[in-house]
Amino acid sequence: MGEQKSQQNIVCAKCREPLKPGSVTLAYMGSNFPVELYKCPKCGLVYIPEALATGKMQQVEAALEDK
Repeated sequence: MGEQKSQQNIVCAKCREPLKPGSVTLAYMGSNFPVELYKCPKCGLVYIPEALATGKMQQVEAALEDK
């Protein structure tokens, strides 16, 4: 819950707008994955937390590359 609160204070590096939760489709090796992430309401820049990038996404990459 503390991590969720700190993410609400993240601003877009380009627009300086506060990021808001929204639906995002991630694509990798021809597969699409719908997820909820924080993104800029103005330019659409998406924030991917380090834990997601080095944890879950890394596991998905490894599984897809093994196929």
